[in-house]
Amino acid sequence: MMRPATRARAAAAVLALAVSACASPSSAPSTDAPTPAEDERRLPGSTSNDIRVTLVQLNDVYEITPVSGGAQGGLARVATLLQRLEAWNPNTLAVIAGDFLSPSALGTARIDGERLAGRQMVAVLNAMGLDYATFGNHEFDLDAEDFRRRLDEAEFGWFTSNVLDGAGRPLQGVSGVEVLRFIGAAGDTLRLGMIGVTRAGGEPDYVSVSDPIDAVRDEVDALGDSVQALVALTHLDFAEDTELAQTVPELDLIMGGHDHENMVLRRGPRLIPITKADANARSVFVHEIRWDPRVQQLDIESRFVPITDETTDEPETAAEAARWVDIAYAGFRAQGFEPDEVVTDVTEPLDGLEASVRTRPTMLTELIAEGMLAEVEGADLSILNGGSIRIDDVIPPGPMTQYDVIRALPFGGEVVEVLMGGALLNEVLRQGIDNQGTGGYLHTAGVDWTVIGAPFEVAGAPIDPDATYRVAITDFLITGRETGLGYLTPDHPQLEVVGSHRDVRQALIDALRRRFGGGG
Repeated sequence: MMRPATRARAAAAVLALAVSACASPSSAPSTDAPTPAEDERRLPGSTSNDIRVTLVQLNDVYEITPVSGGAQGGLARVATLLQRLEAWNPNTLAVIAGDFLSPSALGTARIDGERLAGRQMVAVLNAMGLDYATFGNHEFDLDAEDFRRRLDEAEFGWFTSNVLDGAGRPLQGVSGVEVLRFIGAAGDTLRLGMIGVTRAGGEPDYVSVSDPIDAVRDEVDALGDSVQALVALTHLDFAEDTELAQTVPELDLIMGGHDHENMVLRRGPRLIPITKADANARSVFVHEIRWDPRVQQLDIESRFVPITDETTDEPETAAEAARWVDIAYAGFRAQGFEPDEVVTDVTEPLDGLEASVRTRPTMLTELIAEGMLAEVEGADLSILNGGSIRIDDVIPPGPMTQYDVIRALPFGGEVVEVLMGGALLNEVLRQGIDNQGTGGYLHTAGVDWTVIGAPFEVAGAPIDPDATYRVAITDFLITGRETGLGYLTPDHPQLEVVGSHRDVRQALIDALRRRFGGGG
């Protein structure tokens, strides 16, 4: 496939914008067109022969309101940025590279017996002016009915090239490749192709996910020379995005997700830019695509833009976010929580960042494990998986509320008391270390070891393979669904379930008060 000359630049400086509320965000293009969908946009008032398109990239957003104590993130702030960019260039599109329907603390609230399950995310993204989304692996945390409802509620377009329904058919209302046609002042045209893909593995029966690299390769071959710019919106890990850049060098830009920390790197024979923003809208990438039809030249400049409290809220998006916070809080109160209640005043930061809790103990993980240990009278140790901690944030010193606890452990679940044979316990703990860097990395209380590979010790003595230990464990870990722990179920001959105790979040609240004192 012949591609026009491309020059891509990643700006080192942060994009400086005087963000203020301007015109309302444009509505999303129609998604009723056949696959590939094609949308025409005409740029009014241009005095240049260049055709310019601005793409605003988000990924992995679980919170509709600011994080980091209000200092970062917030979709109402992103809406303000979008309005400013749209006033400068009407050809501005906001896209998200997956993982926003789940996991979310607010999404776990139950209203009339049903979890919100991403309703609040779709509603606020609608208000913000999102244009397009592709799927992340966590979209499939929802059951089939909720998943379908969220697709239908969206006022933005969904597109994917490797996600089908469980029978291998296209998902209703979801496009394949999006081909957008932009017409300049002189009547010249830029056709921009956008391909969306999601990492495969672990999906439920109601969807099927094919190899993402093969899917992009097939779409690029099918498009041929019909587009002047070609971008991929991906929910892949960095290694997979790198493979994509190596395998499909015709791409001009890869806007990625899944990895929660910002990055901009070049990979592949054409040094294709791969960009990922910070999770929870702590930042976005702004990509300016410029097409000069006279010389068939494509330029892409990518800029990293932090979203901070220096940006004001767009009022309508802020109001929609506040409405859903109120709805969710009512649901939490019905479950026995008081979200606004101060649990304690923490005196040092509690690190719940994904990069931390999946690789090493932090004070937050220690407090959760200690709370579980205290929950089961006579327990020798406690075990939980890092993947159960979803806050991906650092709770700053100061008042910590019950909602912060819910954010840390949105899935909750009972603390389960089990009797576990020493041989099985050793095997589980070793697997927990092997799972470092994933959600299956295990945190414990009551277990010691000096170096990796040394014997695990409980109560000051090496674990006896022939002894039985009383363990406080999360209910999820004995389902057999954690990485490398498929054998850890109640059917295992060395595992006996004794009983269930309170929700792990209640155990954490007690641990916080023991450590830092009562709330207020």
